[in-house]
Amino acid sequence: MSGAITGEQYALSAGPYQAVVTEAGAALRELTYEGRPVVLPHGADEPAPAAYGQLLIPWPNRVDRGRYKFGGEAHQLDLSEPERGCALHGLVRWAPWRAAEDEPGRVRLAYRLLGAAGYPFRLDLEAEYALDAADGLTVRVTARNTGPVTAPYGHGAHPYLTVGEPIDDCAVTLRADRYLPVDDRKIPSGPSEDVTGTFYDLRTGPLLDGRRIDNAYAELNRDGEGRAWVILSGGGRTAQLWADEAHPWIEVYTGDDAPDPRHGLGVEPMTCPPNAFATGEGVRSLRPGDEFTGAWGIQAAQDGPRRTEQVP
Repeated sequence: MSGAITGEQYALSAGPYQAVVTEAGAALRELTYEGRPVVLPHGADEPAPAAYGQLLIPWPNRVDRGRYKFGGEAHQLDLSEPERGCALHGLVRWAPWRAAEDEPGRVRLAYRLLGAAGYPFRLDLEAEYALDAADGLTVRVTARNTGPVTAPYGHGAHPYLTVGEPIDDCAVTLRADRYLPVDDRKIPSGPSEDVTGTFYDLRTGPLLDGRRIDNAYAELNRDGEGRAWVILSGGGRTAQLWADEAHPWIEVYTGDDAPDPRHGLGVEPMTCPPNAFATGEGVRSLRPGDEFTGAWGIQAAQDGPRRTEQVP
């Protein structure tokens, strides 16, 4: 019997939450709360459309023309987004990850990224997905440099939050003070700018109502546990994503070019901004033996946000 094209399907369960993680890319294919989707799902025999639920390693977002310098050496990545002339979302989102641990509420997947043209470095990667009946989903990503030279590194993730309503009818809260403007190729066009007085200002929870956003946010206001939150509310339901301090940037994407436009909100925790490999901003230099970890998670509720009281 043939298997799914996204490989093994790892089903997790805890109280009202259910999730499915795939062998392909260690991607989050489904997350539900009381049977209702909290992220936009895709089929087991469907390559993740528009990066639904994928992990973005060793860089998130884009590298302009795929060109960067590191340690005095110039590198050229394959242009995985040829229409914009960019290297997009890293190297591991279609790779087969193996299960290191698998139990009902938790799975830990591993992948060894070996050196290749454009990225001649070696990393051992782990992605742990854990469900809790009260706190929802927690995802922890760890990279360890197992090669002989220092490696550039960044990561991100690409879930699309949903409350079952078109996002134009939803309110979005992200308490971030600055956003990164981009050009028509989605490459940063200058330094970050103050959100005050712009439609990028999501600090007071406005309705999206036609706002088109595909931008990274910085200067994130965090709660007492060091978490930044993005809250999507509508139709009496709430989906919210948190990111720890390893993620100074959060990309918000209104899904205008997604297969089901503006029915889910892309919320992408990132350790570095778009085009970081080219600019060097926020890129981690992992020396041989160095390890880096970051965590993020998703919660849901039927009657409004559960954790916003912790956000300043």
